[in-house]
Amino acid sequence: MKKGSDAVKKIVITGATSMLGTALTEVAVREGTEVYAIVRPDTKRMGRLVPSPLVHPIKGSLENLAEIEGLPADCDVFYHFAWAGTGREARDEPLIHERNIRYTLEAVELAEKAGCRRFVGAGSQAEYGPVDGVIDEETRHNPVTSYGVAKYAAGIMGRKLCGKKGMDHVWGRVFSVYGPHDNEGTMLEYAIACFGKGEAAQFSSATQSWNYLYESDAGEMFYAFGEDRVPSGTWLVANPESRPLREYIDVLMKVYGPGAKAEFAVPTSVQAPGLKVDAEKTMEAINYRPRTSFEEGICKMIRAKAFENSGGYRLK
Repeated sequence: MKKGSDAVKKIVITGATSMLGTALTEVAVREGTEVYAIVRPDTKRMGRLVPSPLVHPIKGSLENLAEIEGLPADCDVFYHFAWAGTGREARDEPLIHERNIRYTLEAVELAEKAGCRRFVGAGSQAEYGPVDGVIDEETRHNPVTSYGVAKYAAGIMGRKLCGKKGMDHVWGRVFSVYGPHDNEGTMLEYAIACFGKGEAAQFSSATQSWNYLYESDAGEMFYAFGEDRVPSGTWLVANPESRPLREYIDVLMKVYGPGAKAEFAVPTSVQAPGLKVDAEKTMEAINYRPRTSFEEGICKMIRAKAFENSGGYRLK
């Protein structure tokens, strides 16, 4: 705190209406933290911002971070979630993701201008590439997509620039976060959409391990990354429990009900890449355990999707 222990903490968030941004804002407001939410001028997601006097929308985009005005000069933590080219069709476009590295560095510059002592960025599981085995902080990085390469580079370059400016740098490497604000095209969103249309969702054999973390738990983890007690460095934003993907799908179908239909490919000798994560080091550092089980989280996600689609489906 910069003005005594009774001062209200202030944070800045780019990508404030994203799944991570929304989840973090909800935690911050509950904790009495002021949020300066940077949102694109043309966003259609303003309704996602928490209606609170603690939340201050700031119009701006990745392309003009250096020109953003309206931020106070006594903020504490800067969270950088905004990222261009996250859709499946753009994930391997080098020029798009090269710009994301520069945007990250410009976000560090903006953080300094806002007086922040700590910069928290959102990395990705894509920084590791396909891994045969358990992923932890020591796993070798081998990104295979432009998205993964840029995330890895942005984390390293951002850390170097923060070091020169005397700012703490935390890189939260995100695995499979899900919830009502999930993007279109994810496996869970696809399956729920198929069920709603009475169609059978098509899956691989689903024998590989996977790791799902509910969005509100991810928000709690990122909020903790902004606290001084958490050392600078790279931390894993994942559930400490990984399970076979087929188990997650079975739970999804059970929670959805009789309308859920699925078809699985025949298993082969070639194992598809999975996500088996050891996040215990992160859990110990932030003194936190996920509070939402997959059963509870998927129930919330199904209800939210049903509401978006006119409320025609009701859980029993």
